[in-house]
Amino acid sequence: MKIDADELQTNETDDRGRIYLGTEYANKRVTIAVVDVENDRPDEDELAAAYRDASESATTLAEEWDGASDEAWNDLDE
Repeated sequence: MKIDADELQTNETDDRGRIYLGTEYANKRVTIAVVDVENDRPDEDELAAAYRDASESATTLAEEWDGASDEAWNDLDE
């Protein structure tokens, strides 16, 4: 069976993995091939890395703020 590129359709599944084909396919036999699957959520490793980066950035920012805050209070005491 030869398929032209303009015959390909991209559909998204619902939260249960189902695809709505449309009424034009009602009462017809349909053959479907899954060619590619994209995940719209980051995997656990990517998510963990993002949290680590955010935590390190927050720690660095807190340290910088402590230094700036101490300097500002010391200037007010003088």
